[in-house]
This record gives sequence, C-alpha cells and structure tokens, in this order.
Amino acid sequence: MTAVASDAAPSGLPPSRALFALLSALAAIGSVSTNIILPSFPAIATELGVPVPRLGLTLSVFFAVFAIGQLFVGPLSDRYGRRGLVLGGLLAFCAGSALCALATDFATLVTGRAIQGLGACAASVLARAIARDLFEGETLARVMAMVVVAMAAAPGFSPLIGSLAQASFGWRTTFVAVGVLGLGLAAWYALRLQETHPASRRTPLAIGTVFATYGALLADLRFLRPAIVVSCVTGGLFGFFTAAPNVLIAGIGLSGTGLAWLFAGTVPVVFASGLLVPRVSRRWGGQRVLQAGMALALAGGLLVGMVSVLDPRGLAPFTAALCVFLFGMGMANPLGTALALGPFGARAGAASAMLGFMQMSGAALGAAFVTGLTGAAPMTTLALVLVGSQIVAIGAFVLLRPGRPAADPA
Repeated sequence: MTAVASDAAPSGLPPSRALFALLSALAAIGSVSTNIILPSFPAIATELGVPVPRLGLTLSVFFAVFAIGQLFVGPLSDRYGRRGLVLGGLLAFCAGSALCALATDFATLVTGRAIQGLGACAASVLARAIARDLFEGETLARVMAMVVVAMAAAPGFSPLIGSLAQASFGWRTTFVAVGVLGLGLAAWYALRLQETHPASRRTPLAIGTVFATYGALLADLRFLRPAIVVSCVTGGLFGFFTAAPNVLIAGIGLSGTGLAWLFAGTVPVVFASGLLVPRVSRRWGGQRVLQAGMALALAGGLLVGMVSVLDPRGLAPFTAALCVFLFGMGMANPLGTALALGPFGARAGAASAMLGFMQMSGAALGAAFVTGLTGAAPMTTLALVLVGSQIVAIGAFVLLRPGRPAADPA
C-alpha cells in the first residue's frame, strides 16, 4: 500500500475511501471505547465489588483526560508533526486497554481508563487536524462530514457489540477488543499515511505561545461561532446518551438489549445526514445548510417535548422525534467543524484541540444537565436539554457575526 505524504498546501484531489475510513476510525475510537463497556457495568461491579453507580467514574475520568489532553496534543502536533503523536497515542490506548482487561480492583480499572482517554484524545483530535492538512473548502467539508458521522455513529453500534461480547466471553473481552482495534489502527495509519504536517508549516512551541494561540482562537469569531454550534449539538447528543436508560428502559419499558438495538437503529439516520451534507452544501452553501441543521435539531427537541406530554410511553413517536434531532445534528456537526477549522491551516492542531475541548465540555454539560435536572420526567428533562442546547447554538450563530479578517497563513 502506498503511503500518502503531504509536503505542500492542502490538495484539491478527492480523498480515497480508504483515507475516509482511516480518519473516521481514528476519530471514533474514543466513542467506541466508552459506549462499548456500558452493557458490562453490572458484571464489572459484581466482580470488582463496587456499586454500579460508582462505575460512572470510569466515564468521567476518561472524558476529563480526553478533554484536557487535547489542549496539549494539538500544539505539540503543530510543532512536531502529527505522525508520532498519533502512533504514540494509539499505543498508549492499547496499554490502557490491556490494564483495564487485567484489572483486579477498581483503582486499576480507573487508571487504565485514564490512559485510554489520553491515547484516544491524540487519535481523535489529530484526525481532524490531518484532514485540515490534506484538504480545504468543499472537500474538507465532505471529509469532516464522514469523520463526524463516524464519531456520532460509533456510540450507536458499540453498545450492541459490547452486549454480545459480554454475554459470550465476559466483560474483559470488551477491553481486549478495543485494544486490538487500537493496535490495528496504529498499523493501518503507519502504512497508509506519512507525515501530513511538514517542517515548513510548523509553529514554535512555548507555554506563552500556546495560551496566546488558544486565546486568539477564542477571540476569533470565525472559530468561536461554529465551535459553539458544534459544542451545543454534541451536548444534546450526549444528553440523549445519558438520559436513554431512564427514558427507554425505566420510562418506556425496553430491555437492555432493546436499548442497544435502538441505538444501532439510529445510526443510518446519522449516516444519511452526513452523506447529504456535501451535496446540499454545494447547492446552497455551508452556512445555510448549517442553519437548516440547527433548525432541525431544535425541531427534534421540541418534538421530544411534545411526546413527553402527549405519549410519554410511546416508543414510536419518541424514536421519530429523536431521529429528527439526530438528522439535524448530523448536518450541523460536520459543517460547524469544517467552518471552525477552515481558516486556520498553520494552527490546525491547536484549532482542532480547542474545538475538541469545547465539544467534550459540551458533552459533559449535556450529561450533567440531564443528571442534575430533577423533579421532571426523564423524557421532559431530555427535551429541555435538547431545546436549550439548540437555542444557545442558534443564538451564538445569529449574534456572533465575524468580519472579514485575513485568512490564517497556510
């Protein structure tokens, strides 16, 4: 297999399907390694002697390390290149997976999850930076659509895979599986891609420079405006993941396996929206399609609220309303990502890191609001989070209108 190098400006050539798949897999590995273990929580709790709710720490630690780690990985990759950090991150991910699989106590499991999070963040954040290295404009939007679709779809498939693995071979198998996945991705990346951020495009690394770069990004409305949109739709998505057990199992009456199948059944909706984005963007422009995506996501949240009032145990109407939100999310997320990264070629690593940090912060806030809003029915709480997040996204998009500063040097 011939490796692809990038020693010049972004290419106007169309990306191959193999490159699509590789970047999507790198971006999705964090989501896969998190949701795949959810069906194993009862078995893990029994074997390690901890309450099931306490296993939530394995998620929060992963997300915290993932979010913060991106802020360091991005600038390091802008200075030293992407390749070494991606490969090192994937190997660290494999080491963390192995530690989790061998864990005999809760502290070891949490430590392994922290190492997993650090490794996964390098692969995920740099998948976006690599896409920005190689492509721009309409092609970048198309690549980002597939990458973001993979990140959104992975949580749909992974619980079903985890449930089957748990039932057949036990909970440790899930960690072995994601470790093997990480090792395979490392080999695939090493064979498929050379360095995509050559020395001629690298930027100096210093603490002051890093903070100045992040400050400049947050002050630049070309970045901040779409980044807030992406963070809000991500917050709504993870709000749904957090609320799903209460809404679908406790509220509607699905089994755990039924929940996994419903998650998997929503994946085609996200794929369909991602495939539609490049085509409609060419015709109507990314800005308009992004607005349409936000409007659909808001409509989905409002429909969930209507279902919570009119038919709170209705699986079909809830699923239909959820699909409207997911379709809008699948449109807004990739376009927002492409718009946020597009103007910052020389700082693609830092921009991708800050965007990833904001996304994970949005995910954490969405989950926290779903957990913290007590006193209402679970479906009503979910509707409030979905609608609230989209109102913030639309408000930011309408009110924060950038001027026309010079583009970032590529």
